[in-house]
Amino acid sequence: MPSTSPALVPHRTALLLMDFQPAVLEDLPEPERLLERARRAQRAALAAGIQEMHVRVAFAPEDHAAVPAHNKAFAPLARAGRLAEGAPEADVHPLLRTGGRAHTVTKTRVSAFSTTGLDALLRGQGIDTLVLAGTFTCGVVLSTVRDAADRDYRLLVLRDACADGDPARHELLMHSVLPLHADVIDVADFEAAARAASGRDEDRPRPRP
Repeated sequence: MPSTSPALVPHRTALLLMDFQPAVLEDLPEPERLLERARRAQRAALAAGIQEMHVRVAFAPEDHAAVPAHNKAFAPLARAGRLAEGAPEADVHPLLRTGGRAHTVTKTRVSAFSTTGLDALLRGQGIDTLVLAGTFTCGVVLSTVRDAADRDYRLLVLRDACADGDPARHELLMHSVLPLHADVIDVADFEAAARAASGRDEDRPRPRP
């Protein structure tokens, strides 16, 4: 598992902050520490000119109605009307809402690519490298890594900016499963890589004279 800072090309890289929502964070131990590490990654991306994107799950009434009863993850949410579009619990956490150039995509299933136009948005900007942080490790992180790997993105997972309700499950995924598809690094490694890449985006196309 890599512990050194990877080389990044800022204009071809996006930081995906996934499911950092009050309703999700309340089921995690020490959400404040997790949010601070996500904020560190966010600040590093901003300083380097790396695109920041938020992914959240939220349901319009018709989306709740479309969830089948056999869906173990989402049927209980639909029955309870949880994560309704427009509810504060479904919004991006206030500590990560910086405005500006960040994009937000909304999904109604697990992967960041499912039920969204994320792939087209990324490819339209020439992005081929994704840096992932999110909750839960067994949910949006795992599903998005596998989905993105099948789409041939280069992937980096921020181990300490992801969390799961079961810490042992988080460790298992980080050590034994996610490295099959992604480089698993710490936020400090990403900060160092972002600093190294800042201001020298050499692969950016130059305008003709």
